Amino acid sequence: MNEPNRVTDPRSPVRDEGPAAREAPLENAPALCLSGGGYRAMVFHVGVLWRLNEAGYLPRLGRISSVSGGSITAGVLALRWNDLKFDARGVAASFQDLVVAPIRTLAGQTIDAKAIVGGILMPGSIGEKVAAAYDRELFHGATLQALPDTPRFVINATNVQSGAVWRFSKPYMADYRVGRVDHPTLPLASAVAASSAFPPVLSPFELKLAPGLVRAQPGCDLCREPFTTHIVLTDGGVYDNMGLETVWKNYQTVLVSDGGGKLGADEEPEEDWAQHSLRILELIDNQVRSLRKRQVIDSFVTKSRSGAYWGVRTNIADYQLPDALPCPFEATLALANTPTRLKRMDAALQERLINWGYAVCDAALRRHVDPAISKPAGFPYPGRGV
Repeated sequence: MNEPNRVTDPRSPVRDEGPAAREAPLENAPALCLSGGGYRAMVFHVGVLWRLNEAGYLPRLGRISSVSGGSITAGVLALRWNDLKFDARGVAASFQDLVVAPIRTLAGQTIDAKAIVGGILMPGSIGEKVAAAYDRELFHGATLQALPDTPRFVINATNVQSGAVWRFSKPYMADYRVGRVDHPTLPLASAVAASSAFPPVLSPFELKLAPGLVRAQPGCDLCREPFTTHIVLTDGGVYDNMGLETVWKNYQTVLVSDGGGKLGADEEPEEDWAQHSLRILELIDNQVRSLRKRQVIDSFVTKSRSGAYWGVRTNIADYQLPDALPCPFEATLALANTPTRLKRMDAALQERLINWGYAVCDAALRRHVDPAISKPAGFPYPGRGV
Protein backbone atom coordinates (compact mmCIF):
# COMPACT_ATOMS: atom_id res chain seq x y z
CA MET A 1 0.00 0.00 0.00
CA ASN A 2 1.32 3.42 -0.89
CA GLU A 3 2.49 5.59 1.95
CA PRO A 4 -0.18 8.32 1.38
CA ASN A 5 -2.74 5.73 2.52
CA ARG A 6 -1.13 5.57 5.95
CA VAL A 7 -2.12 7.80 8.82
CA THR A 8 1.32 9.40 8.69
CA ASP A 9 0.17 11.27 5.55
CA PRO A 10 0.51 15.00 6.39
CA ARG A 11 -2.88 15.55 4.75
CA SER A 12 -4.57 13.26 7.27
CA PRO A 13 -7.35 15.11 9.15
CA VAL A 14 -6.93 13.01 12.29
CA ARG A 15 -4.32 12.50 14.98
CA ASP A 16 -1.67 9.76 14.68
CA GLU A 17 -1.91 7.58 17.80
CA GLY A 18 1.44 5.90 17.35
CA PRO A 19 3.00 2.91 15.55
CA ALA A 20 0.14 0.49 16.33
CA ALA A 21 -2.30 2.71 14.47
CA ARG A 22 -0.18 2.54 11.30
CA GLU A 23 0.26 -1.20 10.98
CA ALA A 24 -3.17 -2.45 9.87
CA PRO A 25 -4.13 -2.19 6.18
CA LEU A 26 -7.13 -0.06 5.30
CA GLU A 27 -10.51 -1.77 5.02
CA ASN A 28 -12.16 -1.93 1.60
CA ALA A 29 -15.77 -1.59 2.79
CA PRO A 30 -17.01 2.01 2.78
CA ALA A 31 -17.46 3.85 6.07
CA LEU A 32 -19.99 6.58 6.80
CA CYS A 33 -19.50 9.63 9.03
CA LEU A 34 -22.50 11.52 10.40
CA SER A 35 -21.69 14.96 11.77
CA GLY A 36 -23.12 17.01 14.56
CA GLY A 37 -25.54 19.91 14.29
CA GLY A 38 -28.50 19.36 16.63
CA TYR A 39 -31.89 18.46 15.19
CA ARG A 40 -30.83 20.08 11.91
CA ALA A 41 -28.13 17.45 11.39
CA MET A 42 -30.28 14.66 12.83
CA VAL A 43 -33.05 15.24 10.29
CA PHE A 44 -30.68 16.04 7.39
CA HIS A 45 -28.96 12.68 7.97
CA VAL A 46 -32.35 10.93 7.80
CA GLY A 47 -32.55 12.03 4.17
CA VAL A 48 -28.99 10.85 3.60
CA LEU A 49 -29.75 7.39 5.01
CA TRP A 50 -32.97 7.27 2.99
CA ARG A 51 -31.01 7.70 -0.24
CA LEU A 52 -28.27 5.27 0.83
CA ASN A 53 -30.97 2.70 1.57
CA GLU A 54 -32.62 3.14 -1.83
CA ALA A 55 -29.22 2.80 -3.52
CA GLY A 56 -28.51 -0.44 -1.64
CA TYR A 57 -25.53 1.07 0.19
CA LEU A 58 -26.47 0.63 3.84
CA PRO A 59 -25.56 -3.09 4.11
CA ARG A 60 -22.27 -2.42 2.28
CA LEU A 61 -21.02 -0.17 5.08
CA GLY A 62 -18.28 -1.47 7.36
CA ARG A 63 -18.55 1.29 9.96
CA ILE A 64 -20.86 4.17 10.85
CA SER A 65 -19.18 6.81 13.01
CA SER A 66 -21.18 9.67 14.49
CA VAL A 67 -21.06 12.68 16.74
CA SER A 68 -23.66 14.86 18.41
CA GLY A 69 -26.91 15.23 16.41
CA GLY A 70 -25.64 12.57 13.99
CA SER A 71 -25.42 10.13 16.90
CA ILE A 72 -29.17 10.39 17.49
CA THR A 73 -29.82 9.26 13.93
CA ALA A 74 -27.09 6.62 14.05
CA GLY A 75 -28.40 5.30 17.36
CA VAL A 76 -31.87 4.68 15.92
CA LEU A 77 -30.44 3.05 12.79
CA ALA A 78 -28.20 0.83 14.91
CA LEU A 79 -30.98 -0.26 17.25
CA ARG A 80 -33.30 -1.18 14.38
CA TRP A 81 -30.62 -2.60 12.08
CA ASN A 82 -31.44 -6.27 12.60
CA ASP A 83 -35.14 -5.58 11.99
CA LEU A 84 -34.61 -3.84 8.64
CA LYS A 85 -34.45 -7.11 6.65
CA PHE A 86 -32.49 -5.94 3.62
CA ASP A 87 -33.55 -7.63 0.39
CA ALA A 88 -31.27 -9.01 -2.35
CA ARG A 89 -30.67 -5.47 -3.64
CA GLY A 90 -29.60 -4.28 -0.19
CA VAL A 91 -32.81 -2.26 0.29
CA ALA A 92 -34.92 -2.28 3.47
CA ALA A 93 -38.61 -1.76 2.72
CA SER A 94 -39.28 -1.04 6.40
CA PHE A 95 -36.77 1.84 6.61
CA GLN A 96 -39.39 4.58 6.83
CA ASP A 97 -41.36 2.88 9.61
CA LEU A 98 -38.38 1.76 11.69
CA VAL A 99 -35.96 4.68 11.26
CA VAL A 100 -37.65 7.74 9.77
CA ALA A 101 -40.84 7.72 11.86
CA PRO A 102 -39.30 7.66 15.38
CA ILE A 103 -36.73 10.33 14.53
CA ARG A 104 -39.43 12.58 13.11
CA THR A 105 -41.47 12.08 16.27
CA LEU A 106 -38.49 13.18 18.39
CA ALA A 107 -37.89 16.17 16.10
CA GLY A 108 -41.40 17.34 16.92
CA GLN A 109 -40.44 17.82 20.57
CA THR A 110 -38.19 20.29 22.38
CA ILE A 111 -35.66 18.50 24.57
CA ASP A 112 -32.91 20.96 25.41
CA ALA A 113 -34.93 23.65 27.19
CA LYS A 114 -36.89 21.08 29.23
CA ALA A 115 -33.67 19.30 30.22
CA ILE A 116 -32.02 22.54 31.32
CA VAL A 117 -34.98 23.55 33.50
CA GLY A 118 -35.31 20.03 34.90
CA GLY A 119 -31.59 19.80 35.61
CA ILE A 120 -31.70 23.06 37.55
CA LEU A 121 -34.91 22.56 39.51
CA MET A 122 -35.02 18.78 40.03
CA PRO A 123 -32.60 16.04 41.15
CA GLY A 124 -30.28 14.74 38.42
CA SER A 125 -28.11 16.53 35.90
CA ILE A 126 -29.09 18.13 32.59
CA GLY A 127 -27.27 15.31 30.79
CA GLU A 128 -29.31 12.71 32.67
CA LYS A 129 -32.52 14.50 31.67
CA VAL A 130 -31.49 14.46 27.99
CA ALA A 131 -30.59 10.76 28.22
CA ALA A 132 -33.96 10.02 29.81
CA ALA A 133 -35.76 11.79 26.95
CA TYR A 134 -33.79 9.84 24.34
CA ASP A 135 -34.51 6.59 26.13
CA ARG A 136 -38.22 7.31 26.48
CA GLU A 137 -38.70 8.32 22.84
CA LEU A 138 -36.15 6.20 20.96
CA PHE A 139 -34.17 3.53 22.78
CA HIS A 140 -36.50 2.03 25.42
CA GLY A 141 -33.84 0.68 27.77
CA ALA A 142 -31.51 -0.75 25.10
CA THR A 143 -27.80 -0.89 25.90
CA LEU A 144 -24.75 -0.82 23.67
CA GLN A 145 -25.02 -4.61 23.51
CA ALA A 146 -28.19 -4.21 21.41
CA LEU A 147 -26.12 -2.80 18.52
CA PRO A 148 -25.33 -5.08 15.56
CA ASP A 149 -21.94 -6.71 15.14
CA THR A 150 -21.78 -5.52 11.54
CA PRO A 151 -21.55 -2.75 10.59
CA ARG A 152 -19.64 -1.38 13.57
CA PHE A 153 -21.44 1.64 14.99
CA VAL A 154 -19.15 4.05 16.86
CA ILE A 155 -20.70 6.89 18.85
CA ASN A 156 -18.14 9.53 19.75
CA ALA A 157 -17.91 11.97 22.65
CA THR A 158 -15.05 14.19 23.81
CA ASN A 159 -13.27 13.42 27.07
CA VAL A 160 -12.80 16.78 28.79
CA GLN A 161 -10.17 15.34 31.14
CA SER A 162 -7.89 13.67 28.57
CA GLY A 163 -8.62 15.88 25.57
CA ALA A 164 -9.20 12.79 23.40
CA VAL A 165 -12.12 10.95 21.85
CA TRP A 166 -14.18 8.69 24.09
CA ARG A 167 -15.76 6.15 21.75
CA PHE A 168 -18.79 4.00 22.49
CA SER A 169 -19.37 0.76 20.57
CA LYS A 170 -20.68 -2.76 21.16
CA PRO A 171 -17.24 -4.45 21.59
CA TYR A 172 -15.83 -1.76 23.86
CA MET A 173 -15.90 1.85 24.99
CA ALA A 174 -12.54 3.52 25.30
CA ASP A 175 -10.24 6.50 25.36
CA TYR A 176 -6.76 5.60 24.12
CA ARG A 177 -5.19 7.55 27.01
CA VAL A 178 -7.46 6.17 29.76
CA GLY A 179 -8.17 2.56 28.77
CA ARG A 180 -11.15 0.49 27.68
CA VAL A 181 -14.23 -1.30 28.97
CA ASP A 182 -15.01 -4.49 27.07
CA HIS A 183 -18.61 -5.42 26.22
CA PRO A 184 -20.11 -2.36 27.91
CA THR A 185 -23.71 -2.53 29.11
CA LEU A 186 -24.13 1.25 29.21
CA PRO A 187 -27.57 2.44 28.07
CA LEU A 188 -27.55 3.50 24.42
CA ALA A 189 -29.38 6.66 25.45
CA SER A 190 -26.45 7.63 27.72
CA ALA A 191 -23.92 7.19 24.92
CA VAL A 192 -26.00 9.36 22.59
CA ALA A 193 -26.57 11.96 25.32
CA ALA A 194 -22.81 12.17 25.98
CA SER A 195 -22.13 12.52 22.25
CA SER A 196 -24.71 15.33 21.93
CA ALA A 197 -23.89 17.24 25.14
CA PHE A 198 -23.62 20.60 23.38
CA PRO A 199 -21.53 23.07 25.42
CA PRO A 200 -22.15 25.05 27.47
CA VAL A 201 -25.80 24.32 28.27
CA LEU A 202 -26.00 20.50 27.88
CA SER A 203 -22.40 19.83 28.91
CA PRO A 204 -20.85 18.03 30.69
CA PHE A 205 -22.17 14.47 30.73
CA GLU A 206 -20.66 12.58 33.66
CA LEU A 207 -19.99 8.87 33.30
CA LYS A 208 -19.37 7.12 36.62
CA LEU A 209 -17.78 3.66 36.47
CA ALA A 210 -16.92 1.10 39.13
CA PRO A 211 -13.25 0.89 40.17
CA GLY A 212 -11.37 -1.70 38.13
CA LEU A 213 -13.87 -1.70 35.24
CA VAL A 214 -11.55 0.18 32.87
CA ARG A 215 -8.76 -2.03 31.57
CA ALA A 216 -5.34 -0.64 30.70
CA GLN A 217 -4.14 -0.95 27.12
CA PRO A 218 -0.74 -0.31 25.53
CA GLY A 219 0.19 3.36 25.44
CA CYS A 220 -2.42 4.66 27.86
CA ASP A 221 -0.97 7.16 30.33
CA LEU A 222 -4.09 8.04 32.35
CA CYS A 223 -5.32 4.61 33.43
CA ARG A 224 -5.88 5.60 37.04
CA GLU A 225 -8.57 7.16 39.18
CA PRO A 226 -10.34 9.53 38.76
CA PHE A 227 -9.84 9.23 34.98
CA THR A 228 -11.17 5.65 35.07
CA THR A 229 -14.07 6.12 37.50
CA HIS A 230 -15.45 9.62 36.95
CA ILE A 231 -15.31 10.46 33.23
CA VAL A 232 -16.34 13.97 32.25
CA LEU A 233 -17.60 14.08 28.67
CA THR A 234 -18.85 16.71 26.27
CA ASP A 235 -20.18 16.83 22.74
CA GLY A 236 -18.24 14.69 20.27
CA GLY A 237 -18.16 17.65 17.90
CA VAL A 238 -15.85 19.55 20.22
CA TYR A 239 -13.04 17.23 19.19
CA ASP A 240 -14.20 16.16 15.73
CA ASN A 241 -17.49 17.50 14.33
CA MET A 242 -17.57 15.06 11.41
CA GLY A 243 -16.83 11.84 13.28
CA LEU A 244 -13.70 11.15 11.23
CA GLU A 245 -11.32 10.07 13.98
CA THR A 246 -12.56 6.49 14.31
CA VAL A 247 -12.88 5.97 10.53
CA TRP A 248 -9.98 7.64 8.79
CA LYS A 249 -7.28 5.35 10.16
CA ASN A 250 -9.13 2.22 9.09
CA TYR A 251 -11.08 2.75 5.85
CA GLN A 252 -10.09 3.55 2.28
CA THR A 253 -13.54 4.72 1.16
CA VAL A 254 -15.14 7.34 3.38
CA LEU A 255 -18.55 8.97 2.96
CA VAL A 256 -18.93 12.17 4.98
CA SER A 257 -22.32 13.72 5.69
CA ASP A 258 -21.91 17.13 7.28
CA GLY A 259 -24.93 18.80 8.85
CA GLY A 260 -22.81 21.18 10.91
CA GLY A 261 -23.25 24.91 11.20
CA LYS A 262 -21.04 27.85 10.36
CA LEU A 263 -19.92 30.77 12.47
CA GLY A 264 -21.74 33.94 11.46
CA ALA A 265 -20.34 37.43 11.18
CA ASP A 266 -20.73 39.81 14.11
CA GLU A 267 -20.74 43.53 13.38
CA GLU A 268 -20.30 44.53 17.02
CA PRO A 269 -18.65 41.72 19.00
CA GLU A 270 -19.01 41.98 22.75
CA GLU A 271 -16.04 43.42 24.62
CA ASP A 272 -16.61 42.10 28.15
CA TRP A 273 -14.15 39.33 28.96
CA ALA A 274 -16.71 36.51 29.22
CA GLN A 275 -18.60 37.05 25.96
CA HIS A 276 -15.50 38.16 24.09
CA SER A 277 -13.68 34.99 25.19
CA LEU A 278 -16.64 32.90 24.01
CA ARG A 279 -16.49 34.56 20.59
CA ILE A 280 -12.75 33.87 20.33
CA LEU A 281 -13.29 30.21 21.23
CA GLU A 282 -16.01 29.99 18.56
CA LEU A 283 -13.58 31.44 16.00
CA ILE A 284 -10.93 28.86 16.91
CA ASP A 285 -13.49 26.06 16.70
CA ASN A 286 -14.73 27.27 13.32
CA GLN A 287 -11.21 27.38 11.90
CA VAL A 288 -10.41 23.85 13.10
CA ARG A 289 -13.61 22.51 11.54
CA SER A 290 -12.94 24.32 8.27
CA LEU A 291 -9.39 22.95 8.13
CA ARG A 292 -10.60 19.40 8.75
CA LYS A 293 -13.13 19.73 5.93
CA ARG A 294 -10.49 21.07 3.52
CA GLN A 295 -8.14 18.22 4.42
CA VAL A 296 -10.86 15.63 3.79
CA ILE A 297 -11.70 17.04 0.37
CA ASP A 298 -8.01 17.34 -0.50
CA SER A 299 -7.55 13.67 0.37
CA PHE A 300 -10.24 12.81 -2.16
CA VAL A 301 -8.66 15.04 -4.79
CA THR A 302 -5.19 13.53 -4.28
CA LYS A 303 -6.75 10.03 -4.11
CA SER A 304 -5.19 9.15 -0.77
CA ARG A 305 -8.81 8.31 0.08
CA SER A 306 -11.83 7.58 -2.08
CA GLY A 307 -15.37 8.58 -1.29
CA ALA A 308 -17.37 11.78 -1.12
CA TYR A 309 -18.21 14.73 1.10
CA TRP A 310 -21.56 16.48 1.14
CA GLY A 311 -22.89 19.05 3.54
CA VAL A 312 -25.98 20.96 4.53
CA ARG A 313 -24.20 24.07 3.17
CA THR A 314 -23.15 22.50 -0.14
CA ASN A 315 -24.26 24.09 -3.40
CA ILE A 316 -25.61 21.10 -5.33
CA ALA A 317 -24.61 22.82 -8.58
CA ASP A 318 -20.95 22.25 -7.62
CA TYR A 319 -21.37 18.54 -8.44
CA GLN A 320 -22.09 19.46 -12.07
CA LEU A 321 -24.63 16.65 -12.30
CA PRO A 322 -27.13 17.61 -15.01
CA ASP A 323 -29.97 15.48 -13.63
CA ALA A 324 -29.57 16.31 -9.93
CA LEU A 325 -32.79 16.98 -8.04
CA PRO A 326 -33.76 20.69 -8.11
CA CYS A 327 -32.27 22.37 -5.04
CA PRO A 328 -31.86 26.16 -5.37
CA PHE A 329 -28.89 27.27 -3.32
CA GLU A 330 -30.84 30.09 -1.67
CA ALA A 331 -33.39 27.59 -0.37
CA THR A 332 -30.86 25.06 0.89
CA LEU A 333 -28.78 27.79 2.52
CA ALA A 334 -31.87 28.83 4.47
CA LEU A 335 -32.17 25.23 5.70
CA ALA A 336 -28.48 25.25 6.66
CA ASN A 337 -29.13 28.28 8.87
CA THR A 338 -31.60 26.34 11.05
CA PRO A 339 -30.34 26.86 14.63
CA THR A 340 -28.27 24.14 16.27
CA ARG A 341 -30.79 23.13 18.91
CA LEU A 342 -32.79 20.18 20.17
CA LYS A 343 -35.86 22.32 19.56
CA ARG A 344 -39.17 21.32 18.03
CA MET A 345 -39.32 21.39 14.21
CA ASP A 346 -42.62 21.60 12.38
CA ALA A 347 -43.44 18.93 9.78
CA ALA A 348 -42.68 21.20 6.82
CA LEU A 349 -39.14 21.99 8.00
CA GLN A 350 -38.46 18.33 8.75
CA GLU A 351 -39.56 17.26 5.29
CA ARG A 352 -37.53 19.95 3.54
CA LEU A 353 -34.39 18.97 5.49
CA ILE A 354 -34.95 15.29 4.71
CA ASN A 355 -35.44 16.12 1.03
CA TRP A 356 -32.23 18.16 1.04
CA GLY A 357 -30.14 15.44 2.70
CA TYR A 358 -31.55 12.91 0.23
CA ALA A 359 -30.82 15.10 -2.81
CA VAL A 360 -27.28 16.18 -1.95
CA CYS A 361 -26.30 12.64 -0.95
CA ASP A 362 -27.66 11.40 -4.28
CA ALA A 363 -25.66 13.99 -6.22
CA ALA A 364 -22.43 13.19 -4.34
CA LEU A 365 -22.85 9.44 -4.75
CA ARG A 366 -23.62 9.53 -8.47
CA ARG A 367 -20.92 12.11 -9.21
CA HIS A 368 -18.02 10.77 -7.12
CA VAL A 369 -18.73 7.23 -5.91
CA ASP A 370 -20.90 5.19 -8.29
CA PRO A 371 -22.16 6.75 -11.56
CA ALA A 372 -24.16 3.57 -12.23
CA ILE A 373 -26.63 4.37 -9.44
CA SER A 374 -30.04 5.09 -10.96
CA LYS A 375 -31.43 8.59 -10.74
CA PRO A 376 -34.16 8.83 -8.08
CA ALA A 377 -37.73 9.33 -9.18
CA GLY A 378 -38.05 12.41 -6.97
CA PHE A 379 -37.86 13.68 -3.40
CA PRO A 380 -39.00 11.52 -0.48
CA TYR A 381 -41.66 14.19 0.12
CA PRO A 382 -42.40 15.33 -3.45
CA GLY A 383 -44.91 17.99 -2.53
CA ARG A 384 -42.46 19.81 -0.27
CA GLY A 385 -39.20 20.32 -2.22
CA VAL A 386 -36.44 22.14 -0.35
